[in-house]
Amino acid sequence: MTRSRRLVHAAVGGVVALSCTVLTAPAQAAPRADAPAGTVRLVTEKRVTVDYPWAGASGFQYRPGTSSVITVDYPGVVPPAHAGPDDLASGTDVVNTLDGRTVRQKHRSTGVTATVTIPTGHAYRAAVGWSVLTMDGTGALHVLRTVDGTLTVDTPVTGFPAGARPVAYRTGGSAGRLAIVYTLSGKTSVGLVDLSGGAFRTYVTGDTATPQLAFNDRWLVADWKAIRVDSEPGTEPTALTGTAAQLEAVVGDQLLIGNPEFVQGGTEAALTARSLVTGASTTVLPSSFGGIGPALDGSALATAGPSSLDWNIHRITPDGSGGLTTAKVAEVPAAATGVQGLAVAGGELFLFGATPGASLRYSGFQLDAAGRPDGPQTRRSPALSPPTCLTGDAACPQMEALGDGRVAHLWTDAAGEESVVSAGLDTTTLLTEPTDGDAAGRIGTGSGRYVLYNGGSGKQRVVDFPRTGAGETALVRDRTAAAVWGQTLWTPGSTQGQVTGRNLKTGTTTTVATGAPCVATDLQAVNTWLYWSCGSSAGVYDRATARRITVPADLGPARLADGFLIRENRATHELLLTDFHTGTATTRTLAELPATDQNTGGSNGRWAVDRFGGPIAYLNGTYGEVSIVPSGVPTSPLAQTEAQVYSPSVIGKAFPWTPVWQLNKPSSWTLTLTNASGKVVRTLTGRSTGAAVRPAWDGTTDSGGATSGGHTWKLTAHPRDGQGPDLALTGSMTLG
Repeated sequence: MTRSRRLVHAAVGGVVALSCTVLTAPAQAAPRADAPAGTVRLVTEKRVTVDYPWAGASGFQYRPGTSSVITVDYPGVVPPAHAGPDDLASGTDVVNTLDGRTVRQKHRSTGVTATVTIPTGHAYRAAVGWSVLTMDGTGALHVLRTVDGTLTVDTPVTGFPAGARPVAYRTGGSAGRLAIVYTLSGKTSVGLVDLSGGAFRTYVTGDTATPQLAFNDRWLVADWKAIRVDSEPGTEPTALTGTAAQLEAVVGDQLLIGNPEFVQGGTEAALTARSLVTGASTTVLPSSFGGIGPALDGSALATAGPSSLDWNIHRITPDGSGGLTTAKVAEVPAAATGVQGLAVAGGELFLFGATPGASLRYSGFQLDAAGRPDGPQTRRSPALSPPTCLTGDAACPQMEALGDGRVAHLWTDAAGEESVVSAGLDTTTLLTEPTDGDAAGRIGTGSGRYVLYNGGSGKQRVVDFPRTGAGETALVRDRTAAAVWGQTLWTPGSTQGQVTGRNLKTGTTTTVATGAPCVATDLQAVNTWLYWSCGSSAGVYDRATARRITVPADLGPARLADGFLIRENRATHELLLTDFHTGTATTRTLAELPATDQNTGGSNGRWAVDRFGGPIAYLNGTYGEVSIVPSGVPTSPLAQTEAQVYSPSVIGKAFPWTPVWQLNKPSSWTLTLTNASGKVVRTLTGRSTGAAVRPAWDGTTDSGGATSGGHTWKLTAHPRDGQGPDLALTGSMTLG
């Protein structure tokens, strides 16, 4: 067995932006190809660390990971109105750019500019607000600003200790002060330059060689020693209790502490605040790490969120009463990751891929009736082990979306035994059913609770994943062409052209004559449609009307859907749709697949079709991106394909009645429960999970009271695509 391999994609530079918009057809597509209804991109769950090249009063710049810089304006913020080098306070909104021996300054909110020219013999050291710090050839420091935006004014720094050697220049939460770390007589000290007049003052002495710093116009904290900036000369700093975390910023009177060196297993890093007045500690943002830093106006920025799918930048400001307030100001886009397999069923697109931080996982995207993305990427399984891959499969795993919110694939354990795996109903449950030592198998097809497994041994299994409990093997037989739809297994009959359906619950059989001139080598079933192929010839038999329809046949993979067939021509890279719902087959080019995706596996490698009344999805050649195309073929009316309805022995909030009605396409539904007196005691409503209706009733009435005895239920399902009438089902059950 080989392990999981990614599909081959065309190389793309940079990170692709998340897109859930309507797009035009790819440039390489044939003229008659359909335009995608939209695209989605599989993204990592690992949160991206950001840095802030600049952060001021009107907005900020940030760089996520290795991406380019993104500029964000704060919503509803009124920045300083007056802006010029003579107004240092307005420097909280100034961006400085070093260009050779020139520093170009621009006030973002007003557009006022200035240019500071570095004098001959001076070396640039730092810039903040309207001020530029330089050092001349003697080691003396200077503050440079301009008059009228062009004439450079030089103010020497006073008070810097003679013989001291600067080792670092730091900006913080101020446009009027700049920190300098220096060494003198073997000791490291930290001080601030008051940029308004150039006065320097040492505040903390005896620091480590590379002290942690955080400051604003009120406080300086260096290596867990805090002191007020306006304190009397000679005032000793106050020692703080240190932690294995970083001093990130000072906002108002609060010291922000984050990015701890160690986080207890099962917990998340958090951004905390410690009052420099009272010493009280609070949590500012849970699940926060990486990009945390001060802004020139005394606020701060920090990243926080449960995963990259909801990873945001928050602005932290004083709340006016000594505390802090936070506001989300930007959403950090997640990075793309490769797609190893895709499937679509019941109006949901499933993508399988390695999302760093979660190993391998199924992710899902809900689609509307037109096939457009209708919501964010969500987790659809727990973290998974690498699945089974056969030699030559570029797509791995083999996966089949079952139309009830679940996906099935194959997995091989360390002993070489293959199992059928079911996942998708929640993010923690994973069900497996061993194949009694079989291996090198393939998922044939599946529908709802039943999955067809074609073993390398020549045996064929129908694996059952019922409403509750673990998987079980419902049937073992010799391997032939076969298909499962609902609760029926379809296999070749005893004579040429016949197909036999076996009810997997009752064992009863029915036989239909498809008119095939052969014993089928491929069988597929969807609703009343039966597709057969012998390689050189193929057709569809409609069990509802007894129509026999000839469809194109070739050696490429084909997938039956509701009223149409999807085939891939691997010579031309065309994805072809054959519409036969009227009784006559017509074929058109749906899309032209990228030639760079060399897939020798099944149809779930780089394209998939929703057999439950939905669209077609395919990899479009962009790393991690999938295009979605509606079929344009009318869907069949709502119908029940299988149901698990039972009378519970006990019912309550902890163990509700949970029937399942597997339908053939998504619906919105209403379930009414009527007691023996004919009174409706409870009405439940919801939306199907895929195409499966999964209500839960705890035995109480609409008013919260208790009920018992025999009840009649009525399920009314409305097709979410608006095509066809409602479906009404009735039955009875008894409580207790």
